Amino acid sequence: MFSSATDAFKNSVPVDKVRYNDQGLVPAIVQDYLDGTVLMMAWMNQESLQKTLESGETWFWSRSRQEFWHKGGTSGHTQKIQAIRYDCDSDALLVTVEQVGDIACHTGARSCFHQVDGKIVPPPADTLSQVFGVICDRRDNPSENSYTCKLLSGGDNKILKKIGEESAEVVMACKDDDKAAIASEVADLFYHTLVALAYHQVDIKDVYRKLQERRG
Repeated sequence: MFSSATDAFKNSVPVDKVRYNDQGLVPAIVQDYLDGTVLMMAWMNQESLQKTLESGETWFWSRSRQEFWHKGGTSGHTQKIQAIRYDCDSDALLVTVEQVGDIACHTGARSCFHQVDGKIVPPPADTLSQVFGVICDRRDNPSENSYTCKLLSGGDNKILKKIGEESAEVVMACKDDDKAAIASEVADLFYHTLVALAYHQVDIKDVYRKLQERRG
């Protein structure tokens, strides 16, 4: 069944007005709705797009097998539709999803776009998520000269003290109406808050989910 949010986009994509190519296909770029990570690209035709809209999960057309495929139908790593947009020429789709299991690639990786010059690297996400990933790496692979590691080794006493200090500096920057200082101090506050999340093993995506719930 569609939620009211899903019903809102169910009729937002004019299936018959999308510009399909000579094979009757349109590229669909799939993106994580929380942190913006590009998860995969696949092809849809008019019928698979209709099935996607009706089911609330992604359906694609396999050019090699010449058949429809329901993403995650076998693995369980389905993609729950959050929104579908089409570009200015109506010949490409951007599908934002909740990726069940956080795995989109058949290799078991989160994203199909995980290779750079033959090396396996995490796919890019929003800036906060990328910074959080670095902090978690410092937590799991400590470095003696890392400021982040020194914060983490100091535990709550050190981390929370810094959050208090940075909060006060944000307040003062705002009172001075200093835009550059406000941006700088908020960046510091964000960073130290991310350290607290990592220390307490709280995923930043859990924070994003809370924000989405409150937004909705």
